[in-house]
Amino acid sequence: MIEEDRILSSDVVNSVKEWSSQPVGDSQYSETVDVYNRSIRMKFIFIAACLLVILVVVSYAVTVGAVNIGFFEVYQIIIDHLTGNITSDYDHIVFNMRLPRVVAGIIAGAGLAICGVIMQSVLKNPLADPYTTGVSSGASFGATMAMTLGLAAFAGDGSVVILAFVFSLVPTVIIAMMSKFANASPTTVVMAGIGVMYLFNALTTVMMLWANSSDLNRIFYWQTGSLALIDGWESLPVMFGVVLVGLIISMILSGKLNVLATGDDSAKALGINADRMRIFTLVLTGVVSAAIVSYTGLIGFVGLVTPHIVRMFIGADNRYLIPASAIFGAALMIIADVIGRVVIYPSALPVGVVMSFIGGPFFLWMILRRNSNAW
Repeated sequence: MIEEDRILSSDVVNSVKEWSSQPVGDSQYSETVDVYNRSIRMKFIFIAACLLVILVVVSYAVTVGAVNIGFFEVYQIIIDHLTGNITSDYDHIVFNMRLPRVVAGIIAGAGLAICGVIMQSVLKNPLADPYTTGVSSGASFGATMAMTLGLAAFAGDGSVVILAFVFSLVPTVIIAMMSKFANASPTTVVMAGIGVMYLFNALTTVMMLWANSSDLNRIFYWQTGSLALIDGWESLPVMFGVVLVGLIISMILSGKLNVLATGDDSAKALGINADRMRIFTLVLTGVVSAAIVSYTGLIGFVGLVTPHIVRMFIGADNRYLIPASAIFGAALMIIADVIGRVVIYPSALPVGVVMSFIGGPFFLWMILRRNSNAW
């Protein structure tokens, strides 16, 4: 009995008795359950709607190009290819040229969105994304080095991907090591990431000063980010594998991410080592974003904008926010790529440029909408 607990004060005992003695009506209980069930249904409806958008936009995205292919004809060509009944003259265009680009957009959008959700949760910073930790600046330096030193011409475009991937992990390693000597607080991680970002940006600028005009064009195109950099299905297995593993691990950690988002004190009270958790998730997001930007170039705003949009519809519970953001990020990436290919046809805007046009006004709207209490 609560009266026998000598640790509790008399005021606490009396308050508990008063609360427990109040009857709870069946209608009040049922209303609470209905509200909860409706919120869960809305989350799944939002996810299903995003999946439907992906299916529609994928079909349209494959039709866009120099050769016009019908909307429904695209699905028929894909089905015929998978069943081994290849009859269309457009099979090579659809399955080996356009479809890999669209699938890469789905993978890249999902992966960057996951990184944005995790980083904003663990750093408690609404502006956190792969750029915050310097991953993108490290990848830019690696790709620039490969192009200016002639490695791309000597060893092929694979050298650009390899160096971009390797150097994109360097900022993550530096921040993780610094966090061991100091602390892994959100402020430390963000400030270390910004410092590393400026360092790699300076190194990239120096490398560009040595580049010739043709290399400068390639570097500029890579830094704007484009799904046109995807060279067939060979570019996808590594990206897909890393993003899939990152999604699985983030879903496993979603409950702990919810706790960590409430503050380090709450996390420690529940037995979670906040600093160690922050370093681990930093490494996880670094690897995932590195596997993406090394193939697609620098695509900003996906990891920054997507979590904020999804939170408007389903809330901040990472158990639902992570998968919903992954699907919404995939849809957003494909839509941005389609817009870039259509708006100035037959030329094309890189998807990174289109995402900047989308992300900039969105954040201005967010600030005006929430006034001084933006975050």
